[in-house]
Amino acid sequence: MLNDPRSHGLWEKTAPAAPRTSPLAGDLTADVAIVGGGYTGISAALHLAEKGVKVVLLEATEIGFGGAGRNVGLINGGMWVMPSEIPGVLGPIYGERLLDLLGNAPLLVRELVEKHGIDCEIEKNGTLHCAVGKSGLDEIKERCRQWAERGADVRILSAEETARRTGTTAYAGSLLDMRAGTLQPLAYVRGLAKAAIAAGATIHTGSAAVSTERTGDRWIVRTKGGSVSADWIIVASEFYSTGPWEAVRNEQVLLPYFNFATAPLPKELLKTILPGREGCWDTREVLSSFRMDRAGRLVFGSVGALRNTGLAVHRAWAKRALKKLFPALAGIEFEAEWYGRIGMTSDALPRFHAFAPKVVGFSGYNGRGIAPGTVFGKTIARRVLGELPEADLPLPVTAVQKASLRTLKGAYYEAGAQIAHFAGARV
Repeated sequence: MLNDPRSHGLWEKTAPAAPRTSPLAGDLTADVAIVGGGYTGISAALHLAEKGVKVVLLEATEIGFGGAGRNVGLINGGMWVMPSEIPGVLGPIYGERLLDLLGNAPLLVRELVEKHGIDCEIEKNGTLHCAVGKSGLDEIKERCRQWAERGADVRILSAEETARRTGTTAYAGSLLDMRAGTLQPLAYVRGLAKAAIAAGATIHTGSAAVSTERTGDRWIVRTKGGSVSADWIIVASEFYSTGPWEAVRNEQVLLPYFNFATAPLPKELLKTILPGREGCWDTREVLSSFRMDRAGRLVFGSVGALRNTGLAVHRAWAKRALKKLFPALAGIEFEAEWYGRIGMTSDALPRFHAFAPKVVGFSGYNGRGIAPGTVFGKTIARRVLGELPEADLPLPVTAVQKASLRTLKGAYYEAGAQIAHFAGARV
């Protein structure tokens, strides 16, 4: 997008075309104005439009331009935080609500893909959280125990079974989560957008919100080309927020994440490397992830930004690391390379903000955007429809608070990833 091959990489090359949209030109009236064309905003638009609500969605660039079109494509249940820790942070009521909602969120993704016939390469064979050493194995065993207590379809696989499923002997075991899976993330959000438009929603791209004002009992959202008058505003711009809701971005610390994609692997290798097409990531502090796309390309990623010195460092590391994991891939070249930005909150949990009367939004997905974004979009639609009182939401209303030392921490993560990868996978 924007003629930048490192913004969306493989996903831009292989996703079906986005629905035809145009910048806002003129003044419109709606029931709900939505700012942000990622998973949350598009999901909210779809679920509102299906109930007959007049929706206008404003996207600053293109559908899926932010994290929705750049991520690995893992459909995960829950957050990075251990399940038992969440009630301790949010309290037992909100904590258990959030666990229930996000634990089942991958199922909503599957339902929407099937209902709307979205061509997004969805795989339903689960994900593997791969344990590095004894400490990693202890971690996934505890995570498995906590999710199993809540009825999740999860289990621990031995080192041998993990090797059979992944094609590498690098791991001491893995946590198989059958709620989860993979998809082509940009294709998914574009498919949701097509469904939302078919249901009656209006989407304008190239239409960044530059200001808002309250006029009587309605809100006016202005762009450079026009305005939208609405009863409600849903803020769904996440870490890419600018203008009136730049505070949402400032609440989060930047964690860059990159991906490389190989050319389609030979059929013989596809029999041994991820033959079941599970999505994988490991327990290292500077984690790695890998998965297959439909054509048999191996998508391999980790923390870091593909810019300045980071491009050469991370590319060289990725080649070394792949060779170490899968010796048959020695000398492999990459067909695509791209990176994006993950917004991290102080407690690694999402937020619900009521910015003003009838101005609301979820944010802070901490690298778990696909399923949470989809289900939060539906949840906020229900809130607007009056089906879900504020007191029954899965998160409490909190004030926006700027993250401390956010610029310094972001630079630290980017530089730290380069240092780790410069030395990593050399033996």
